Amino acid sequence: MQFFGGSEISPSPPAPTATGNNAHMMYVFNRDGVCLFYREWNRPLHTLNPPQDHKLMFGLLFSLKSLTAKMDPTSAEKGNRGVPQLPGQGCSFHSFRTNTYKLSFLESPSGIKIILVTHPRTGDLRNSLKYIYNLYVEYVVKNPLYAPGTPIRCELFNTTLDQYVRSIA
Repeated sequence: MQFFGGSEISPSPPAPTATGNNAHMMYVFNRDGVCLFYREWNRPLHTLNPPQDHKLMFGLLFSLKSLTAKMDPTSAEKGNRGVPQLPGQGCSFHSFRTNTYKLSFLESPSGIKIILVTHPRTGDLRNSLKYIYNLYVEYVVKNPLYAPGTPIRCELFNTTLDQYVRSIA
């Protein structure tokens, strides 16, 4: 099965593109802003209040999406801010970088948002995020024991994700 074009999930993941240290953390949100998955790998400062951290991250994404839609120089129509768009539709952002981290973002057509926070020198992670989304579909969505909208508790997904994230960062 393939999503976002590209090759099947089984043969091999995209080649590692990162040049920095390990990934710090990853979030998966549904279209309603519910954090379905959160994982820390190499986060220097651990959060004291995870629910508050999740709300802040989703708020940041919502604000950045609204900002990029509003500033889009190619579209006179500024409605539907916050509504998921298909890849390639409208003005969207893929990542931003500060002096301490890089945030890479992917939103699926179904509204699933995957955020990977890495070292600031990490390269383009769009293909890696697409591969992670494919892992999500294969190991979570297709799992008959998973109820959509609930936190992700799938050991196979966790293990495969951990192995892949270690290979890219």
